[in-house]
Amino acid sequence: MLRIGSLQLDAPFVQAALSGYSDRAMRTLAREYGCPYTLNEVMLDKLVLVPGRKRRAQFDLSPHEHPVGGQLMGAEPEQFALAAVELVEAGFDVVDINFGCPVKKVLGRCRGGYLLSTPDTAIDILRCVHDAVGTRVPVTVKMRRGMDDEPESESRFFTILDAAYEIGVAAVTVHGRTVRQRYVGPSSWEFLARVKRHVGNRTLLGSGDLFSATDCRKMLEETGVDGVSIARGAIGNPWIFRELRSLLEGKDLPPPPSIGEQRAGLLRHLELTCESHGEERAALAMRKFAVRYSELHPLAAEVKCAFLAARRCEEWRAVIDCWYDPDADWPPVVRRARPESLVAAGATWDCAAAT
Repeated sequence: MLRIGSLQLDAPFVQAALSGYSDRAMRTLAREYGCPYTLNEVMLDKLVLVPGRKRRAQFDLSPHEHPVGGQLMGAEPEQFALAAVELVEAGFDVVDINFGCPVKKVLGRCRGGYLLSTPDTAIDILRCVHDAVGTRVPVTVKMRRGMDDEPESESRFFTILDAAYEIGVAAVTVHGRTVRQRYVGPSSWEFLARVKRHVGNRTLLGSGDLFSATDCRKMLEETGVDGVSIARGAIGNPWIFRELRSLLEGKDLPPPPSIGEQRAGLLRHLELTCESHGEERAALAMRKFAVRYSELHPLAAEVKCAFLAARRCEEWRAVIDCWYDPDADWPPVVRRARPESLVAAGATWDCAAAT
């Protein structure tokens, strides 16, 4: 179980906010494969306050995906609070505050991970948001372990962390890398364990280097965190949630998804994307998932090229018919626990699209 304020989840894992990825289609698919709680892609507070197509797309919620969280990013406490009210009015069940994005453009605008260097402003944001919506929905915050490895940076981290719980934040998610690291080098799970010892029985989620269900279980066991936030490991891989549920129930790790199971997942994701974005835009929206989906196929390079060449939904369906025929004689499917595409490209996944 995992408690986030008034929410009681039946499993200790969530799908993280992923800018440009965790739209309604990805969130719905995650729920269908066993994820108890998902977060929408990060939203810039000032854009939330401006009516228009961008906001309508960000507020595209399905009645079947609750509970769902909305993650906010910004720099001004009062504007942050106004945007939080808009999220609650739009139907989000949790307001999550982003103090972790490491993208250079975000830092240059004093948002995301930059706020870990300014505890006073960060705490003002936490207080303003909690005062605005904290009696209506849980407020949570996503952090990294500091701006860098200097002692002053760690001290600021703990100042913000302690203040968050004192203000009434329901849960904190900590990514085990610094902002300066971006996605280079390992996530410090030892730091996560130390933070969990520090916060005691208050709800703490861990993040970083969770590319497989085995990674997730290992983080839970080694750090003692209350839950894990699965980010890049869930892109094009909704099966990670089903696999993790199996492990946490004491069962063996299921085999990797068969060609037929991959086919069903791809067709469902495409169907959901067409519902959200329309046929004309769905193929383009799906291309960014293609690389990750293709890595589960035994002929990954060929499948990746076929997907990237598709420009329309009918072409996507033709690729699926060709390369995901469950009756064809394919080589065995092998699970790829840590795809190189995610490791190499990871520096832009968190929040660049929101800026």
